[in-house]
Amino acid sequence: MTNLIQVEQLYRYYGEQCAVNDVNFSLERGEILGFLGPNGAGKTTTMQMICGNLAPTAGLIFINGIDILDQPKEAKRELGYLPEVPPVYKELSTFEFLKYCAKLHRLPNGKIAKAVDNAMERCGLSEVGSRLIGNLSKGYQQRVGIAQAILHNPAVIILDEPTVGLDPIQIREIRELIRELGKEHGIILSTHILPEIQEVCTRVQIIHQGRLVLNDSIEGLERNMRALSVLLKTASAPNLVKLYNIKGILSIEDMGENRYRIFHEKDSNPAAAIAETVVSEGLGLLELTPEKRSMEQIFIEITQHNPEPKEMIIQ
Repeated sequence: MTNLIQVEQLYRYYGEQCAVNDVNFSLERGEILGFLGPNGAGKTTTMQMICGNLAPTAGLIFINGIDILDQPKEAKRELGYLPEVPPVYKELSTFEFLKYCAKLHRLPNGKIAKAVDNAMERCGLSEVGSRLIGNLSKGYQQRVGIAQAILHNPAVIILDEPTVGLDPIQIREIRELIRELGKEHGIILSTHILPEIQEVCTRVQIIHQGRLVLNDSIEGLERNMRALSVLLKTASAPNLVKLYNIKGILSIEDMGENRYRIFHEKDSNPAAAIAETVVSEGLGLLELTPEKRSMEQIFIEITQHNPEPKEMIIQ
């Protein structure tokens, strides 16, 4: 895999306020990185610095091996960017707008037509090339925005809330497009839609109070979503003392009607022992289900219950 973004010891101060505090991460080719954070967490500031729109107070940013502070023009050629509101001119046709964008990217005249055709094909716009952008649906306008971001075949594509305001069918189409683009580029996806991270991304990081508090693969995140509890339901009331004697069980919450929430240690999985105890006692095992936390619960836990955040990398 090729390292396309390298961020090292990144800081940004506004007066005495530290908006970004010692942020370090990388992005490889083929990765789709979901970037999350509550309002005011430093996410937008970090994105602006990566795009070269804001100078860091301290730290290093390399885009495809190019230092964006020493060689900003060269580094920015490796970036494609789609802001939350697509920067399209609605009075132009799709082809006219993308041709204009190709000139802004300073593509050679002999390569513009091919680059525009390629971007339209990849984004599913070939059939609407002659139509005015203002007459396209919002989903297609979003596709045009993505097409302008990939015209010059950048190494890195940065997408800011690419599915906001779209209907479910359009959302599915844009997500599929992002997955396809992720095979050839490195993508940073900034979004507030938590299920989108699980649907599209290969990795996720959360920034809180200027610091990265989570940096993990989607597989690792899903392991972390497995709560440290199981739900038990029996036909007859169990002897809780015998359940407490099972190794790894921390506490038992009586939920009424012979239903119990059993909390256990992180590295313990007492489900088999619980089932064996219930069956041997002849209590009638009706349910034994591991609970699963939602990504929303994890996000809230990390961003609201960590007054002193520190980087947490879950293996």
